[in-house]
Amino acid sequence: VQLVESGGGSVQAGGSLRLSCAASGYSSSGRCMGWFRQAPGKEREGVALIAMIRGTAYAESVKGRFTISRDDAYDTLYLQMNSLKPEDTGMYYCAAGPAKSCYSGSWRDGNGMDYWGQGTQVTVSS
Repeated sequence: VQLVESGGGSVQAGGSLRLSCAASGYSSSGRCMGWFRQAPGKEREGVALIAMIRGTAYAESVKGRFTISRDDAYDTLYLQMNSLKPEDTGMYYCAAGPAKSCYSGSWRDGNGMDYWGQGTQVTVSS
């Protein structure tokens, strides 16, 4: 099983980026998929989550700015990030877990996910 992120980069505040995560070695259909991030010196935190039936959840800090989506036909997960802020800077990770992980009240800690990508760096300058 492999999750490979792409689309990170450096942008100015107010800019946009679209992250992608390609899954191989298994089917993402039916799984809970999500994006997490870790800033230097900080704990990893959940950013957005998407369930099999397209239910989504977002961290309060990104609501209205980020949109998570998935294409199960191509086993790909996306994160559209608009109106980026310097505090969005960090390494962004794609993760997959069993369907039930999408219904956990503590999803943001990422403990319900069992597959992780290597991450893609996002840097937002002011």
